[in-house]
Amino acid sequence: MKAIRRFTVRVTLPEPLAALQGLMLNLRWSWHRPTADLFASIDPAAWRASGGDPVAMLSALAPARIAALAADEEFLGRLAGAEGDLRRYMTEPRWYAAGGGPAAGPAAIAYFSPEYGITAALPQYSGGLGILAGDHLKAASDLGVPLIGVGLLYRHGYFTQSLSADGWQGERYPSDDPNGLPLELLRDASGAPVHVAVGLPGGRELAAQVWVAQVGRVPLLLLDSYVEANEPDLHQVTDRLYGGGSDHRLRQELLLGIGGTRAVRAFCALTGHPAPEVFHTNEGHAGFLGLERIREYAGQGLSFDEALALTRAGTVFTTHTPVPAGIDRFEASLIAGHFAGDPLLPAGRVLALGAETWPGGDPAVFNMAVMGMRLAQRVNGVSVLHGQVSREMFAGLWPGFDTREVPVGSVTNGVHAPTWGAPEVLALTGAAPGQTSGYDWERAAAAPAGQLWAARRVLRARLVAETRRRLRASWRQRGASGAELGWIEEVLDEDVLTIGFARRVPSYKRLTLMLTDPAALAGLLTDPDRPVQIVVAGKAHPADEGGKGLIQQLVRYADDPAVRRRIVFLPDYDMAMAAFLVQGCDVWLNNPLRPLEACGTSGMKAALNGGLNLSVRDGWWDEWYDGGNGWEIPSADGVADPARRDALEAAALYDLLGKAVAPLFYDRDAGGIGQGWLERIRHTFRSLGPEVQAERMVREYVTALYTPAAAASRALAGDRDYGPARDLAAWKQRVTAAWPQLRIEHIETDPAGQAPGSSLTVRVTIALGELTPDDVMAEVVYGRPDDADEITAPSCATLTAEGEPANGTARYSGDVPLDQPGPFGYTIRVLPHHPLLGSRAELGLVTYPQAPAGMTNGDLR
Repeated sequence: MKAIRRFTVRVTLPEPLAALQGLMLNLRWSWHRPTADLFASIDPAAWRASGGDPVAMLSALAPARIAALAADEEFLGRLAGAEGDLRRYMTEPRWYAAGGGPAAGPAAIAYFSPEYGITAALPQYSGGLGILAGDHLKAASDLGVPLIGVGLLYRHGYFTQSLSADGWQGERYPSDDPNGLPLELLRDASGAPVHVAVGLPGGRELAAQVWVAQVGRVPLLLLDSYVEANEPDLHQVTDRLYGGGSDHRLRQELLLGIGGTRAVRAFCALTGHPAPEVFHTNEGHAGFLGLERIREYAGQGLSFDEALALTRAGTVFTTHTPVPAGIDRFEASLIAGHFAGDPLLPAGRVLALGAETWPGGDPAVFNMAVMGMRLAQRVNGVSVLHGQVSREMFAGLWPGFDTREVPVGSVTNGVHAPTWGAPEVLALTGAAPGQTSGYDWERAAAAPAGQLWAARRVLRARLVAETRRRLRASWRQRGASGAELGWIEEVLDEDVLTIGFARRVPSYKRLTLMLTDPAALAGLLTDPDRPVQIVVAGKAHPADEGGKGLIQQLVRYADDPAVRRRIVFLPDYDMAMAAFLVQGCDVWLNNPLRPLEACGTSGMKAALNGGLNLSVRDGWWDEWYDGGNGWEIPSADGVADPARRDALEAAALYDLLGKAVAPLFYDRDAGGIGQGWLERIRHTFRSLGPEVQAERMVREYVTALYTPAAAASRALAGDRDYGPARDLAAWKQRVTAAWPQLRIEHIETDPAGQAPGSSLTVRVTIALGELTPDDVMAEVVYGRPDDADEITAPSCATLTAEGEPANGTARYSGDVPLDQPGPFGYTIRVLPHHPLLGSRAELGLVTYPQAPAGMTNGDLR
């Protein structure tokens, strides 16, 4: 009989074991091995059966075992030690407050993301964005950065993946009861659950309760729409991650941004946690948080423009997509309907924030990434290359500026070493069990050859055993009988070069590039002297039929008895699977269409474990590949025919595997050790170990983005009277209104023909109209011109005002260095100037001599 409802009864622990409750509900156990080992020791079989989930394991534990533990003095001693260790971790000053962090850092930062990959036991993630967000929270906790995470609690999470008999992806959405997860409900002083609500069209209201996941020192607030106050259709708003149509997605994002901000306010009021000074929007899904902050300020009597200035100053926006198709875009009419009648957030002003105002933009849509950029004074991509791609993609928001001046920077992603590093590898750094930072990668690189080679073999053997176990389960699920599966015991070999490929399956990641020439791949797999073996995993979005077709193509290839012992597709890729893959593979393969991989962190995880990357130079690999820490797959940039490009890059892949990678792996000394291979591992530890860590990433966010954002926010707040914000908003309005009157009237220079090393004196007359010299800055933009007189790699020299303006006209002059022979070109431009602007391009206003139409006014007001 099928139950009509289900819920979880949490285990009640006797007083001697009460400390287990605190350990269980703090997700530090997911990366703190001593705590995980303590849980595992309770019942190793039950721990494995639960997938390493202490809540599930303890809930299934027999009463007799609980009673025995409560009387076990040795266990109680270990429990007391673990509790004390957690207490110290939660309270001792760490980097942020112990002298390593900035003295003027924000009191708190609110970090919003649509998904979080903390542990497989809390399935609230789909892929890289969520894993990155989880690693961000963990590293912030280890560093003592006062972060508050905000997200949604998806009752069905992302889907679990299975394969049909013919290799087609199937999806199932398991139902998770929050009471069975490592969460606690946020309650008010009376013990009642805290609810937040978001208004919807037609006078309806979307309510949510707030669950708290404690991620080390960082509270993660997860909003849940399954509350009785909601109408039945609104219960489903937080049903699943990235599901439903536009209306459903919009409601999720409104709840995340607006409801999430209200949840933060309620949490801080109840717990005494410092209120955030900085709000970090991790991708555009959470962008509505900026509108809620504008509403908060407007409720205190500020105008929309004053509130916008304050909101921008304290907001950081991180974009993760290098393609317009990856951005959430809603019909503008749908957005207008949600904000119609709101006196604090006029619909017209809201729509302007997400409008695609550049040539070719769609006036009928509301672009969430564009709104994110207009609501944040600090914007970044997630690798150096992605920052460059983002500046090009969004250059239309800042017409008249060189692409390099578009105010989008970059902080390259990182991965959380305690989560993804194998104990055998972290031990090589000299790290103690449970150590979360301070890894000595030079020490790991200097480990004895035998020790390092043996550690890699242990990890490969673990991968082989886990692959066989999962492959058997998959074939049984596909309908095979146990009698048919004897061959699985011969799948993979712990002494064979092992390649990993695991990620989401959109077309640009090219899951099946390796199948471009099936015979060539088979030759590599079955080479009698230097075979390779490949483990593949990945999920296609449920609505992506093309991605499912790619998976089926690879599964059918891997099913062929001629190669199935050397290539495997494992369904249901998740964090637990990712851990043994990135730890056990010798080579991590990545072959996206360049430059469509924003960062791609799975290869970083492999590098932490001594895996070598074999990748197209995209994302982080473009930045840190140095010729010795892996191999570059040449990218056929500029080849327009997709099939030809795939063929060229696949041929390069086969060539690298057959002529460089495999020969190096199998080149052994008299002791059976590949010294050349180990040299690449050693170089990987030295060159990548310190760089790829999330700790480095979070430090960069703190110093380069969070602290300046807090300073800017404080500067605009003044003495809490918001006087500077009012002044800045008034200045922006005045300058924007007067800008069309500004003209560059006259330019004169000394005679041309100066020798290299001399300078060119430039004098300019500018009609300021109603503006003053303090409102603007004048520059010479100069450099080498191309055949169309476009200045390539331009430099800027600031001109100085000469005396007081007369009749609204001012004179400026300055010297431009002539530091190289050859063609030289220059132009003049005038920009708004104010000490509280985040960048020279912030207003999108610039005037050139005889500027083409559309070049003198921008859209960021």
